[in-house]
Amino acid sequence: MKEISFSVIGFGRIGKRHAKIIHEYEHSRLISITDTVAKQMEGASELGIEAVQHDSVSSFLREDSGESDVVCICTPNGFHTEYAVKLLNAGYHVVIEKPMGLSKEGCLDVIGAQEASGKRVFVVKQNRYSPPSAWMKKVIEEKRIGDVLMVQVNCYWNRDERYYGDNSWRGTKDLDGGALFTQFSHFVDLMYWVFGDIKQPKSIIKNFTHPNLKDFDDSGFAQFEFVKGGMGSINYSTSCWDKNMESSITVIGTKGSFKVGGQYMNEVEYCHIEDYEMPELAKTNPPNDYGPFKGSAANHHYVIENVVETLNGKSEATANAFEGMKVVSIIEQIYKAAQG
Repeated sequence: MKEISFSVIGFGRIGKRHAKIIHEYEHSRLISITDTVAKQMEGASELGIEAVQHDSVSSFLREDSGESDVVCICTPNGFHTEYAVKLLNAGYHVVIEKPMGLSKEGCLDVIGAQEASGKRVFVVKQNRYSPPSAWMKKVIEEKRIGDVLMVQVNCYWNRDERYYGDNSWRGTKDLDGGALFTQFSHFVDLMYWVFGDIKQPKSIIKNFTHPNLKDFDDSGFAQFEFVKGGMGSINYSTSCWDKNMESSITVIGTKGSFKVGGQYMNEVEYCHIEDYEMPELAKTNPPNDYGPFKGSAANHHYVIENVVETLNGKSEATANAFEGMKVVSIIEQIYKAAQG
């Protein structure tokens, strides 16, 4: 299989994870890393990474000269679509960390640049690789539970000063965007991936415990209908004391019910379906561990492998630009509904 060369823009926690995986995977090669904060670059040598270093996207575009096949965008959320358009127009494939953007309009700009350039866009939705997620997708596609009646998503996490005090962009409307974008877009994605688009959302959002730490909500309820039928809801909060408590999805159908739960939708808590025996699933990878806080499943190696295989004609993108845009659109609809 042909080796694919990568560069990483944004060398914070998630950028370092991308770089380490690219560096270690036998079919990929790390060309360069870019970050506007010089201190962030210090982690490269600790990871055993030797790569060209750039202090801006402009510097990268000027000096790379097309040596990289793919660029991973791991910057604050507010830069995702802007940089993606620039890189696509310059002839690079792009991997965009979640969320794809902070507006549907920005995501559509990326899709337009993709179509004009003929390059590929991969959106990071690594929770799709978790065994319970893949199992849920299969159960619904095979109509094992009959008609879907109700879907409830619960996301109850902790994000306090240990998180928001670490980086100045976190908690800002323009660069962070909100809890549904930054903390919970993976779970909105799983809901969209399995059950499709929503309509007629009604929502309430509040900032209970973070008035001095961020510009937006930390908690909310949303109710809606699915375009394909059935109704759904999302209940979320980053106000849990001390640690993440739950990420779950409960599904009720005409022929059965199940719940995928745990802290990170990492286990099937129950499954009661007519004429169906629950299979034994592979173990779910642990969450990304960032010291004082934890994120979603540590499945980024699957993302990089999928990019390499897709560009070698052996696979298709697990999450493409259109799907990334739809998740952003759903989140926008929920926030807009809260405004009345």
